[in-house]
Amino acid sequence: MTQDRKPARNSAVNPVPVASSPGLLAHYPDLDDWALSWRGSDRDLESVQRIVACFRPFLAHLAATYARPTIRKHADNLWIPGGEIIRDLNETLGLRRVPIEELLFQVVLDGGPLLYHRDSEGHLRSFKSTCHKFRQFLQRRPVSKP
Repeated sequence: MTQDRKPARNSAVNPVPVASSPGLLAHYPDLDDWALSWRGSDRDLESVQRIVACFRPFLAHLAATYARPTIRKHADNLWIPGGEIIRDLNETLGLRRVPIEELLFQVVLDGGPLLYHRDSEGHLRSFKSTCHKFRQFLQRRPVSKP
């Protein structure tokens, strides 16, 4: 099945440092543990930290925009792409040379990673919704030049 997709205005995720503020941690108390849950080896540490850094501005946006149950749903869904990217890095030679920001953007541009476990239609729709919201958030952000 093909879908018409609008071209992306950004080709990469531009992480903005967002400290683990008390407000952010109130909504995402396990945020700092995400990196540990994704990491397969010490070699993954930098990559997982970059992924969390890319997610922080979006999570802060969610915390300022939505009610707590909606925020939690999107945060739970957002955890999935991070783990899938780390798995892919460990299974595909040469993928570590691609910047994490590009990998993450490509994953959400395509509608999120393939879910390997069986999920309900409702969970799949929820996951796709989160990927869509994250992609829209990334596309609205200006591209920063190094």
